[in-house]
Amino acid sequence: MVPSEQQPASVQPDRTESAGAGELVSKLLGAIGGPLIRILIYVGGVTLMGVRTIGWCWRGLVLRRIQFGRPAFYSQIVRLGVRAVGIIALVSSCIGVILALQMAPTLDEFGQVEKVANVIAVAVVRELGPLLTAVVLTGFAGASIAAELGTMVVGEEIEALQAHGLNPTRFLVLPRILATTLCILALCVFGELVALTSGWFLGVFFLDIPSRVYIDNTIAQLDVADVLTGLCKAGVFGSILGGIACYNGLSVTGGAAGVGRATTYTVVHAIVAIVATDLIFTAVFYKLAWN
Repeated sequence: MVPSEQQPASVQPDRTESAGAGELVSKLLGAIGGPLIRILIYVGGVTLMGVRTIGWCWRGLVLRRIQFGRPAFYSQIVRLGVRAVGIIALVSSCIGVILALQMAPTLDEFGQVEKVANVIAVAVVRELGPLLTAVVLTGFAGASIAAELGTMVVGEEIEALQAHGLNPTRFLVLPRILATTLCILALCVFGELVALTSGWFLGVFFLDIPSRVYIDNTIAQLDVADVLTGLCKAGVFGSILGGIACYNGLSVTGGAAGVGRATTYTVVHAIVAIVATDLIFTAVFYKLAWN
């Protein structure tokens, strides 16, 4: 008998390896997709609230019968603006002195110590003035707004307003965002003046720079574009801070613990958003050669 030929063993695909790769990709997409979706939902919610706020602001300007809670607006101006003058003055004066002390040794090596005035002027007016004002107000005012609105949500005061036909965006959100924006603009200008003055004081009395030379260098360094870019940043930072604080406050759930979380999230989210927005502004201004 002729022995039967041995049949070759069929090659089976390695399903274990492909299943492991697919599971890894699925976990990776889940790890990335979940936070990304939450971020998009959060940004969409803040943006939608901002659009509604702009709508109510426009109605209040065009239609005289529409009011947006002026007493609340005035009280927020006092709380967010007037009471923050001291801390802004302290921080800004320290910034002016720090910049002068940091830059003086390096510039002195090149015999250009009087250029300290130029460095302080451009750094404060373009960048540090609006950025530091917004960061300080984030802890000073943003957390306060979130806690206040969150407490109102827990106490069912928001539902009471809606039951009486009062729109929370109109009477609670709009006054706070307007007050935050205007206060940051005013405090930014104030803080920049304080920083420039403290830098002048250190330069004249400790670095032996003639007062006239320091003032002339400061004026020569700055132009209208520098001031306008700084104020533009400050206004946008104020709107972002007010919007995030109001959104987190109105989204509180879980009682007192929820108020604490909203306060913490407001500070973190606002600072991250402000720094990211500042980066975008700087890149755009650099591309347009506004520097």
